[in-house]
Amino acid sequence: MNHNITTTDHDKDAKCFHCGEDCLDEIIKEDDKSFCCTGCHTVYSLLSANDMGAYYEMNLQPGASQKDTVENSRFAFLDDENTRAQLIEFTDGTITKVSFSLPQVHCSSCIWLLEKLPIFNKGISQSKVNFMRKEVYVTFNENEISLRQLAELLTSLGYTPHINLDALGKSKKEEEEKKKSRSFYIKLGVTGFCFGNIMLLSFPEYLGIGIPDRQFVELFGYLNLVLSLPIFFYGAYDYLHSAWAALSHKSINIDVPISLGIFALFFRSVYEILSATGAGYLDSLGALIFLLLIGKWFQQKTFTNISFERDYKSYFPIAVTVLRNGEEKVIPIANLEIKDILRIRSGELIPADALLLKGKAHIDYSFVTGESKAIPIKEGEHIYAGGKQKGGMIEVQIIKEVSQSYLTRLWNDEAFQKDHSQSLNNRTNRLSRYFTAVILVVAFSAGIYWWMQNDVAAAVNSFTAVLIIACPCALALNIPFTLGNALRFLARNGLYVKDTDAIEQMAELDHMVFDKTGTITVAEKSSVSYVGTTLTEEEEQWVAALCNQSTHPVSQQILDRYAHRKSNVKVEDFKELSGKGTEAIIGGKKVKIGKRSFVCPEKEVDQSIQFETHSYFSIDDETKGYFLLKQQLRYGADKLISDLSENVAVSMLSGDNKGEEERLKEIFGENATLRFQQSPQDKMNYIKALQAKSEKVMMLGDGLNDAGALKQANLGIAVAESVHQFSPACDAILSAKSFHQLSQFVKYTKSCMKVTYIGFAFSILYNIVGVSFAVQAELSPVIAAILMPLSSVTVVGLGVLLSSIVGWRTLKN
Repeated sequence: MNHNITTTDHDKDAKCFHCGEDCLDEIIKEDDKSFCCTGCHTVYSLLSANDMGAYYEMNLQPGASQKDTVENSRFAFLDDENTRAQLIEFTDGTITKVSFSLPQVHCSSCIWLLEKLPIFNKGISQSKVNFMRKEVYVTFNENEISLRQLAELLTSLGYTPHINLDALGKSKKEEEEKKKSRSFYIKLGVTGFCFGNIMLLSFPEYLGIGIPDRQFVELFGYLNLVLSLPIFFYGAYDYLHSAWAALSHKSINIDVPISLGIFALFFRSVYEILSATGAGYLDSLGALIFLLLIGKWFQQKTFTNISFERDYKSYFPIAVTVLRNGEEKVIPIANLEIKDILRIRSGELIPADALLLKGKAHIDYSFVTGESKAIPIKEGEHIYAGGKQKGGMIEVQIIKEVSQSYLTRLWNDEAFQKDHSQSLNNRTNRLSRYFTAVILVVAFSAGIYWWMQNDVAAAVNSFTAVLIIACPCALALNIPFTLGNALRFLARNGLYVKDTDAIEQMAELDHMVFDKTGTITVAEKSSVSYVGTTLTEEEEQWVAALCNQSTHPVSQQILDRYAHRKSNVKVEDFKELSGKGTEAIIGGKKVKIGKRSFVCPEKEVDQSIQFETHSYFSIDDETKGYFLLKQQLRYGADKLISDLSENVAVSMLSGDNKGEEERLKEIFGENATLRFQQSPQDKMNYIKALQAKSEKVMMLGDGLNDAGALKQANLGIAVAESVHQFSPACDAILSAKSFHQLSQFVKYTKSCMKVTYIGFAFSILYNIVGVSFAVQAELSPVIAAILMPLSSVTVVGLGVLLSSIVGWRTLKN
């Protein structure tokens, strides 16, 4: 396709089609479109060549100006290996993840374009934008595009990455918040100053004092008009800009009706003052915007004080084993420091970037890349956060701080998300959009009615008051704050929930499926017995060394028996086969612990223990004996299951044999479904069958062998004996110490959902009453401006207060 590209001289009326700026110098024209510089024209050509013209349909002039773009050599420093290592979040030599700060992101078109990066370069597999943080997260193949080329591509599209190497690893949020606060306070001060002076100049009118000289009346009117300009163009800018952005996107947000009210007051006042037909409503305009800003400040302060935004310190339940003064100590990752040395066992998460100091590491990055394969790491090499060790115990040294955003994104990765499109929160957000459209119709109808009654003042008041007082914000904020506060209460009591949608799922469940081993049962040291050839002290050390490599409940149970035999014996070629057992070379001998089919398949089944939980032990394929394990019920498990059975159906799935079937029937009841010798696939298929009957299912497992079932369930909860284990496939992590409280957690979530309904009722009642007064012109815009933010704060405060009261009464902490 041929395009006619021409260059012309300056045209004062020409605006750049890409960025919207004036074309001050020479103008580049293509397809009847003007561009202010070569950079903007290049971006347009790039988008057109990739059939991405929809970028310009979403917003008017959505791009960033390219006039100040410098040559791409500015990113040559990204070729430096040390710099690159500081920036990237993960790499396996091919697949790499990185995040960039992009200050130019400002509208929906930006999001749309940046999430289409894979179209521009096939080496980019995924790009996601965090609009609030103005960041883009990119996954790319370094064999096809380098980090430098990625930065250059973003720059060519008008989004130059902001890279501050000095600030890497340090939180800039506090500094950014201070800058925002300073700017906001200046705006509030300017608006308040102008509003106060308008009030002062309007006193004669308020007091009914006639001014005999007409010139003074006009002078005061003009002075008020001048003072209103900073209020309109500066104080109200955020509202007007937000409304324009929404309309450009062919949508309506809450700022649209507010902006219409501001326009109505301002231009009606301008008309009356210039035509000398009245004093206008500039005092009301000033009061409106000043009070809106005060309301915004009040909201921000209130929301900050009850903020439930989670970070890894208080809501990410991962603990690690740290070596300090030669002793093992288990600490939360919040207390990790750079240069700390960690011991990582098979299946444990690497919480932060680290160097391998000791041991053979085979790191599975499936939680990061989606590809399930173990990558061998040599001593001294880099291990990235988010990987899991698949092998023997290793020692690593932390070289980067724990990243809040990275760990949170790991848990909330798309690969582990479930369909929540019909959740109450999403339905409420859709309702809020329609709400605004309805209010516009009501406002215009009220204004037209009073205009036809020849009451201009009432028409302006009713139109403006309806637009301002009717607020869907309370509807939209009700669920996030009420259930967000519930997240905090649940976390304090040992249930760490991923998001508010998971709370809704818990409140609506009607079938609970339990795993047995490590979930409703717990390993006790006194319940392990050994049957077979008497073991020497050295052989007992080998047992302890092998079990110490694994975090599986059975291994930990056997380790407890031989904890006094722990030593520094060398363990080589450790392997852990899911559902089978563990093996390693210790003292030059092959040592195995696990199921009969894994340890000694040739040995006949011992009829006396076929219904008991047991693990065989062999050295160099010579069977020494077996460990007989008695699983004890968790504290409060029988009462918990009894309480839950009154309201929901319960089932139990186990990979073990039927040895404890009779005891479990007594606990679960005759009507419960008990299934044994279930593989991970069997468990997942059982949950699918229940869901096919329209049942909402919650699955409780240990997070080790139940990842598929946890992900399949409407709500998956991993029960963590120690919080070393982490499965992003789950929706929540339940501390084993809080297992007996599960029925209370369910009860609490149901109560919290009732609280959200109370919030809805209050919000709807407020809007009905407020609008009814506004359409009758009995409510001034100023009073509406006071009530509008108060309604949001009241609904939020009510939700937080009631959910807190319910939490204090229902939960122990």
